[in-house]
Amino acid sequence: MLKLKVVPMKLVSRSTHSQMEYGENSDVLLLENLSEIKMELANCSKFAKELASGVDIFVNDAFSQSHKVLASTVGVACFCSACIAGFYFEEGLYQLKKITRTTNRPYVAIIGGRNLAGKAAALRFLASKCDALVFVGSMAFQIIHAMGVPVPVKLLELGALKEAVRIVESANSRNVPIVLPKDFWCMNDVFPEQMEIFSIDSMLDGWRPVDLGPLSLQKIIPLLSECKKILCIGPLKFSSSRQEEGGVSKLAEVLSSLIQSTCDVTFVGKMESGGLLRKSTSISVDNFVKNASVVWEFLKGKRLPGLMALDRAYPFDIKWDIAYADPMRPLVVDVGSGNGLFLFGMAKSRKDLNFLGLEINLKLVKRCLDHLHHSGMQNVYFITTNATTSFRSIVSRYPGDLVLVSIQCPNPDFNKPEHRWRMLQRSLVEAVADLLIFGGKVYLQSDIEAVALRMKKEFIEYSKGKLVLVHDPETDSVQQRGWLMENPFGVRSDWEQHVLDRGEPMYRLLLSKVEK
Repeated sequence: MLKLKVVPMKLVSRSTHSQMEYGENSDVLLLENLSEIKMELANCSKFAKELASGVDIFVNDAFSQSHKVLASTVGVACFCSACIAGFYFEEGLYQLKKITRTTNRPYVAIIGGRNLAGKAAALRFLASKCDALVFVGSMAFQIIHAMGVPVPVKLLELGALKEAVRIVESANSRNVPIVLPKDFWCMNDVFPEQMEIFSIDSMLDGWRPVDLGPLSLQKIIPLLSECKKILCIGPLKFSSSRQEEGGVSKLAEVLSSLIQSTCDVTFVGKMESGGLLRKSTSISVDNFVKNASVVWEFLKGKRLPGLMALDRAYPFDIKWDIAYADPMRPLVVDVGSGNGLFLFGMAKSRKDLNFLGLEINLKLVKRCLDHLHHSGMQNVYFITTNATTSFRSIVSRYPGDLVLVSIQCPNPDFNKPEHRWRMLQRSLVEAVADLLIFGGKVYLQSDIEAVALRMKKEFIEYSKGKLVLVHDPETDSVQQRGWLMENPFGVRSDWEQHVLDRGEPMYRLLLSKVEK
């Protein structure tokens, strides 16, 4: 339809060098499946750089992989000018937001599947949002056990009791009812074609539950019929069975009819999407989020690495005239401002400048704002944000000039996959280089020389000639290896002071923006 030439792109080696064979005169390069390649799973920086070779704008539409740290979704973001979400990714984010929205009530969560201990934080979150929790899967037995009802040992998960008790207590504290199955369709272990109905206290050895029984449905369906919003997450059946007309099928029919009556129903999980779409014409793909792992991680309150790697606009309107007495003063920005010691010290000595701290740690920002409130200072402010992805969005709105950006002692754990996305990225460097006025400065320092060298290399490389080193290596203020011996501002951060008190060196450098 678009008349574009699509060429498959082959990775020559999967273990050492991932050299790529590019098709000539191609419009679209189609990459092979990367899921089995070790460098992809390890978020190998070299592999990610090769994937991003020749790429300016990275569009991530792999929402189902957003909970993982991969070279193709997280690593490549370090080497692209812009990283944005695709349409499918945006739709996935919309579904996540919809799950947490509680405007339509009553809101009930139907919870299936197993591994209660691993999902406990998410279940407590649902207990804080929903008006009732309905357990229909294997986790139901863990909750039943936590309520003091005897359960066959074979149905219990090791180490789940403590977390199950906490979930029950969390629900009880909000008067949120927990609805549990009363009976089950069970399959004979020896003769799988034999099916019988048992209550939890009458289940015989040699039988295992596979589906909801009629009494369970009589208890659950009236509750659902009153709902305005339903979240159905995890497999509804206890295990696979050939029974097509059991409790889960009837439950699906009820949910289908509720959708027709304008109830907002969301299904989470691949297993449910396939079966329910075949059985009901009123249930559409818009009612589904296929990757349950992403949703569980989100409900646990964890950050999604694939999302955090993308550029994002700062979502709030900043009232600069409230933050500063004079919002037209030149601006100094400290990226990763920590406890604010450096900025508070600078703000006291330079009343002619405004200072802005960008810090991802909410607790540290709250502490800084509390101190700011008590001090009465009107030329310093702090914002909770990931500066890597929001620097341009925030600073471009400031009415005055950006004259200085400092990055001091960033997270050095760039060999740990869970921290790699936090390190200095190309998008941040380009934003700094673009927004600084001519003659504006960038101050970089670290107590780890490898980190300082990396920052120096990336600022010079990604600024594309806009930023150059300020100091002259021949002057006395510079060490042999080219680092500044002294802090040029005379104000130290808390970590800088800690390092110097240990008698160890700091590796500092200053860059200036020049006309190309």
